[in-house]
Amino acid sequence: MADNLPSEFDVIVIGTGMCGPGTSQTKCLPESIIAAACSRSGQRVLHVDSRNYYGGNWASFSFSGLLSWLKEYQENNDIVIDSSLWQEQILENEEAIALSRKDKTIQHVEVFCYASQDLHEYVEEAGALKKNHACVTPVDSSKAADFACLPTEDESLSTESCEVPAEQTPSSDPESTLEVNDAEATGEKENHSDDKTSEEKTNENVPTAEDTAEQPKKNRITYSQIVKEGRRFNIDLVSKLLYSRGMLIDLLIKSNVSRYAEFKNITRILAFRQGRVEQVPCSRADVFNSKQLTMVEKRMLMKFLTFCMEYEEHPDEYKAYEDITFSEYLKTQKLTPNLQYFVLHSIAMTSETTSSTIDGLKATKNFLHCLGRYGNTPFLFPLYGQGELPQCFCRMCAVFGGIYCLRHSVQCLVVDKESRKCKAIIDQFGQRIISKHFLVEDSYFSENTCSRVQYRQISRAVLITDRSVLKSDSDQQISILIVPAEEPGSFSVRVIELCSSTMTCMKGTYLVHLTCTSSKTAREDLEAVVEKLFTPYTETGIENEEVEKPRILWALYFNMRDSSDINRNCYNDLPSNVYVCSGPDGGLGNDNAVKQAETIFQSICPNEDFCPPPPNPEDIVLDGDSSQPESSESSTILEANSETPAESTTLGNPEETSE
Repeated sequence: MADNLPSEFDVIVIGTGMCGPGTSQTKCLPESIIAAACSRSGQRVLHVDSRNYYGGNWASFSFSGLLSWLKEYQENNDIVIDSSLWQEQILENEEAIALSRKDKTIQHVEVFCYASQDLHEYVEEAGALKKNHACVTPVDSSKAADFACLPTEDESLSTESCEVPAEQTPSSDPESTLEVNDAEATGEKENHSDDKTSEEKTNENVPTAEDTAEQPKKNRITYSQIVKEGRRFNIDLVSKLLYSRGMLIDLLIKSNVSRYAEFKNITRILAFRQGRVEQVPCSRADVFNSKQLTMVEKRMLMKFLTFCMEYEEHPDEYKAYEDITFSEYLKTQKLTPNLQYFVLHSIAMTSETTSSTIDGLKATKNFLHCLGRYGNTPFLFPLYGQGELPQCFCRMCAVFGGIYCLRHSVQCLVVDKESRKCKAIIDQFGQRIISKHFLVEDSYFSENTCSRVQYRQISRAVLITDRSVLKSDSDQQISILIVPAEEPGSFSVRVIELCSSTMTCMKGTYLVHLTCTSSKTAREDLEAVVEKLFTPYTETGIENEEVEKPRILWALYFNMRDSSDINRNCYNDLPSNVYVCSGPDGGLGNDNAVKQAETIFQSICPNEDFCPPPPNPEDIVLDGDSSQPESSESSTILEANSETPAESTTLGNPEETSE
């Protein structure tokens, strides 16, 4: 493919991620947005990357794909390339900035398997095309807590992952806009299974004799089942939600890219108090229907929330408290400790020790502002995981001529000594490709380039559990829970629990993401919260109906680099036309990625609109064609609605949605 690549582009993006086993078809979010915007404005765009999976740290994995990713980081080998291939290409008036081939953004990886490991023979993932088996070394379930896999040179992971092709995610109706599904729908829709064979579709929800034989005990889920159903999992490396009035939702709607994705409402906001998980009332209806609050508390809470919605119009009410924390400010507002806790940790979701009064009021207003746009909570989650979002923008880029060159590494950037601008890249084959602008993912810079950069770290945990942290009438709940920090120097932990209808885990299980700012290793930061909310799976605990906590079937801990909000001046000798794209930050929303993408785009195309919608094919009038399009936008939306399942809602203009 390298021989057929054009030798000149307007924009080259390095670090988009590439195809690998078990990954969703996604790219890094900021790069994909910039590429789409540049391609839409007429720029010639090239994406190149050397990784063996899509998406960098924004990627989503099937279960076997995640095992392959773990094995890759456990081996942690650097690929040696003959530097003479590109050094001979550098002229006297040029110099090279060598790019790194070793990704150091993930550290302290630990894996624990608690599910019954009754593998008497190799188990193959359903739908896998290759006979490479995913298996685990059988261990005594009583010793599951000791089953840890550390990424050291001396140890190997106790798993062998099968390499399967990336699961193709079906596209939505191209004429639909932002589609939000009822989160309590338990059935998996057929139009989300385009990648499956007819046999898989027929047998998807029908238990087979083999499945029945593997479940002699109630609620017994084995490791072999998880491996077999591995393609049901879409496990995000980064855990985020979308604010319904956030910048990313607005961009998806403005650019008409939302037609490529579907979303579910987050159904519950939870709180952890006095050792118990309880649901937090946040909308007006929830507040007045709540049995947790007294009538006096309900009036106090509604009065305070009403003030927060219009706090900027009453500066006298908060000006005197600007220098104190939001937590201290709440104590001055005649709120009970119960209400203070709910507002601080479940509505504003801010730090108890570091967030100022203004920060807390802004966060509370944003939460309330997002309520009611698409549901009773402010948040949405994309079906098939966060990794779907970059793919939407990549489709837009490809539609307008963007080129993706996968399994293709870039050896160096070529810089003109006189102008101090980057003029080209040299790839692994020694080909020189010229461009005006270059976008490079932070992880691709060498240690010499990043020697002055101070990175933060994010602690992450991913759990597969057998039940929800809070039982309810429906088993299809999507929940968010903030567990506040208890020790000085530690940070609050964000917990997001996903059910099977989000298309991120197999039926009968939940996928739980835990995230916090790192102070130690991920396991040290998060293990205390995990122990409060969950208990390890054991054979003896299956028949104990009195066990209240969900049981952990499988767990992963790792630390991820947070390269957001780093000043470009911290990078050594960076040419002015080389732009750095950071990895994911630790925040709940995606505003940081959208802001970064828009800022870089305006530097490249200062007079262009940022991601305008593509023209409607029905509105394009060809030369000599005097006929006018007969279909209107409203009729298009109506047609899309007629094909939408009953549990789905297609929203044309969400601003008109009743609050």
